[in-house]
Amino acid sequence: MAEKITPADRAAAARGCFMQGYGCAQSVLLAFADLTHLDTDTAARLGSSFGGGMGRMREVCGAVSGALMVLGMTLGYASPADKDAKNAHYACVRDFADRFKARNGAGAIVCREILAGVPHSEGGAAEERTPEYYRRRPCPDLCALAAEIVQEMLDERVV
Repeated sequence: MAEKITPADRAAAARGCFMQGYGCAQSVLLAFADLTHLDTDTAARLGSSFGGGMGRMREVCGAVSGALMVLGMTLGYASPADKDAKNAHYACVRDFADRFKARNGAGAIVCREILAGVPHSEGGAAEERTPEYYRRRPCPDLCALAAEIVQEMLDERVV
């Protein structure tokens, strides 16, 4: 029998992916590959549009987007006619957002609000991942937090 994966394990996996150079959404999605059954290439491509708050527009945090993809794949609904399942899943999404806001220090799910005051370059080009980049950004911690919350939610639902 395989050992149970803990929220701390998921957090470490997501942080590790970010430190390898993956974006926030990719990092969270990749941390759950065993549950989503997505191979690395597919997960990385699926999450690639959401970095920098969606193509570096600083909108919804990529870690949030990745987490919601995982929740959709593990707890989401498939039938457009199943209104109860849709409502239950939307409640799950709101629950995740509330938990993330309560624990991230910024009280937000929007990249530009979370990163308020963090120096960044303007424009749409990705910033180079230098030691200074990692020192000034909370992104590895946000990826870890998002993955930790998702695993907590999955554990509560015994998926």
